[in-house]
Amino acid sequence: MNSTETYFSTEDYSDSLYTVPVEDLPCSLEEVREFTRVFVPIAYSLICVFGLLGNVMVVMTFAFYKKARSMTDVYLLNMAITDILFVLTLPFWAVTHATGAWVFGSSLCKLMKGIYAVNFNCGMLLLACISMDRYIAIVQATKSFRVRSRTLGHSKIICLVVWVISIFISSPTFIFNNTYKSQGREVCEPRYKSVREPITWKLLGLGLELLCGFFIPLLFMVFCYLFIVKTLVQAQNSKRHRAIRVVIAVVLVFLACQIPHNVVLLITAVNMGKMNRTCRGEVRLAYARNVAEVLAFLHCCLNPVLYAFVGQKFRNYFVKIMKDVWCVRRKNKVPGFLCARMYSESYASRQTSEIMDNDNASSFTM
Repeated sequence: MNSTETYFSTEDYSDSLYTVPVEDLPCSLEEVREFTRVFVPIAYSLICVFGLLGNVMVVMTFAFYKKARSMTDVYLLNMAITDILFVLTLPFWAVTHATGAWVFGSSLCKLMKGIYAVNFNCGMLLLACISMDRYIAIVQATKSFRVRSRTLGHSKIICLVVWVISIFISSPTFIFNNTYKSQGREVCEPRYKSVREPITWKLLGLGLELLCGFFIPLLFMVFCYLFIVKTLVQAQNSKRHRAIRVVIAVVLVFLACQIPHNVVLLITAVNMGKMNRTCRGEVRLAYARNVAEVLAFLHCCLNPVLYAFVGQKFRNYFVKIMKDVWCVRRKNKVPGFLCARMYSESYASRQTSEIMDNDNASSFTM
């Protein structure tokens, strides 16, 4: 260690090595912690409420109103489940940021960190699967019925593979995260045995998160949606302009939500192990990390809107859910209310629409 410099090793916002001249005051990230005590709990709570509401509606639609008839439907259902599991972990982290300590014990520490990592990675990989299925259905339209009829039976296997890959790349999260005392407070963070392990495992984790959580989905989306837009432009279809707008919205929302978060991850990976970092740079990076992370998590709320409810059929099912809920409530409040007839007619119309839909029908707008 250089005699003119002091090194600080911390976790979360301050678990990084940087140098501070001894003549300067010790670098403090207390202002960042004060910011996160207010901003993060509010943001996480809103994401949890709206993400849970939207994704539960998608699952209810598949469970009671619409069977998963296409590969995209299977992927949408799995993505809704991953988003639900993901947002259910956010209240734990909201409480942790608000109190400044982990208060839920070691077992929940490993479980919440693991679920958080698995479902975030799984959701991103499912976006790549949806992009590829849309490419086959639209660009390869002449072959799509034959190809997709063969692959539809394997859609559950594909989803299982996605889940297994997500669990595998998130396994270090389950292994290393634990609770321990740091600066007088209980934290839920990775704990390593040797001095070299932190940098090695953190670089590996960041690399896998960048690869599976950003670059692979981005590569699939750019490739598939460029050809989809090209095909739609050439198609003689009155709805093509709307479909193109949906494609552009899907890509732009993904980029807007994910680019800031992954830029911060890249900067963190590049800076890891450097000994000449400044306190001001660490404070700015800590602020950026919190804001970018919230923006990335916002994607869970937007997934149901972009991939499900923008579709005409999904909107129709949503309206039917609202009518049936209203009908049941009126029947309970007003004895003799003629709800049975309304419900039977609604059920019959659902059955008719299900029969009319072919096996390759998709809930996606295009």
